[in-house]
Amino acid sequence: MQSFRTGIGYDLHRLASGRRLLLGGVEIPHDHGLIGHSDADVVLHAVCDALLGAAGLPDIGDLFPDSDPAWKDADSRQLTGRVLTRVSDAGFAPVNVDVIIHAEAPKLGPHKARIRASLASLLRLNEEAVGVKAKTNEGIGEIGTGQAIACWAAALIRRA
Repeated sequence: MQSFRTGIGYDLHRLASGRRLLLGGVEIPHDHGLIGHSDADVVLHAVCDALLGAAGLPDIGDLFPDSDPAWKDADSRQLTGRVLTRVSDAGFAPVNVDVIIHAEAPKLGPHKARIRASLASLLRLNEEAVGVKAKTNEGIGEIGTGQAIACWAAALIRRA
């Protein structure tokens, strides 16, 4: 029986005016927000998929399908809580997470500490166990032209 497992998650959403920009459970001031069935928090969605994958559980699309009106405009912090319960019920607990947010705008450097603190709180981890990096796409593709934001996440879990 494995004591430790790793998982990888990824999410991408388009930007549009008239939406709040939420990243890692933190509202970021910007004139555009992410479009999605839920609040479209790409950071929390990627983290959830990394945790679920590490535990060998279905992904968030299976657990919270966009075809189900119950998840319309859902708060991704609450979805993350449900994911943590599923991971715990499977006998695991998070050890650390590391995320890379890809966004051309807004500049995320000034917000990384708040995102890190939010993730640590939501996942019940020390801040030292959470990594947050922000990258641009150097003007390339939908992310680089400011049409979308994406996030990669890696998670390590241990048998509880």
